[in-house]
Amino acid sequence: MGADGGLEHLPVSRAIIILVNWNGWQDTVECLESLQDLAYPDFRIVVCDNGSSDNSLHEIKHWANRHEMRHVELQRADAEAGRIPYNDSKLTLIRSDENLGFAGGCNVGLRYAQGRGDADYCWLLNNDTVVEPDALTHLVARIRLQPKMGMCGSTILLYHDRRRIQALGGGHYCRWIGLPWHYGRFTRWSRKIDPQRAEAWMNYVEGASMLVSKKFIDDVGLLSEDYFLYFEEADWAIRADGRFKLGYAPRSIVYHKVGGSVGTSSNPARMSYTSDYYNIRNRLMFTRRFYPAAETTVRLVIVGAFLLRLFLGKWDRAAMIFRLLFNRADRPRGILSGNRSKP
Repeated sequence: MGADGGLEHLPVSRAIIILVNWNGWQDTVECLESLQDLAYPDFRIVVCDNGSSDNSLHEIKHWANRHEMRHVELQRADAEAGRIPYNDSKLTLIRSDENLGFAGGCNVGLRYAQGRGDADYCWLLNNDTVVEPDALTHLVARIRLQPKMGMCGSTILLYHDRRRIQALGGGHYCRWIGLPWHYGRFTRWSRKIDPQRAEAWMNYVEGASMLVSKKFIDDVGLLSEDYFLYFEEADWAIRADGRFKLGYAPRSIVYHKVGGSVGTSSNPARMSYTSDYYNIRNRLMFTRRFYPAAETTVRLVIVGAFLLRLFLGKWDRAAMIFRLLFNRADRPRGILSGNRSKP
């Protein structure tokens, strides 16, 4: 049976894989090529395009035609409203005329899946990933072992250094400082890593690869669209707390390019303005929503971030953080993307 369980004696469940694309068709196509090789017997792929301006849908359709992959294109309004003609194509493309952010783009796909009514699981997968052929098999096997498990994560390794860990299933969010940490982060991947310890450490599943059950979606609801980028998966997990367990499938391997399109970085000197803005803004929003008793300590940590930006000579970032700390209106600058990853 193996560490992630097995499917040998269970009926096959259908999975719908949801990718969000925004001006990143090259990454999306590479991800689709890896999904073509999945060993899982029953899945469909949905690509939600977040108002791309780089002709992404045309390029993805061109790729699908070259690979003789049956596909259909839907408008967002039709897909979300359930106005869906019979469609058993392997690939469904959903066109949105605006950038809805990560959660908004995923929710388009989730509403479409709900309208179809034939999906037991939805796999939310970043479009800047590639996956091993058995990645989905191990996710489904793990989640089916535990009746109360509603969400399951993968072993996420860095795309450009495939022995280095980004996350083992998910991470732990510390409410008192307002920061997450991934167990095993930046260490080398080894089969000796204890998956039970990693799973026990998690209080959210890393958003680059999240398998969620139909019951989870029906009971907890969709992703919150208030954040645009970052913290959506932690919000989802907290809303599910007490009703569903989180899981980790160690043999589900996903390689992730880690947020290149929005300038995500753990180093403030290399982080983009957009990434910096949403990290600070959403940390405050998330704390007020779920952990108001921790707001004072979280604010003190953010004051430290403000001082660090001053030390680095990033005056615009420091000014932005100052405005956010004092609840003054601010707007992010630069390009916004539906493709994201945890910093």
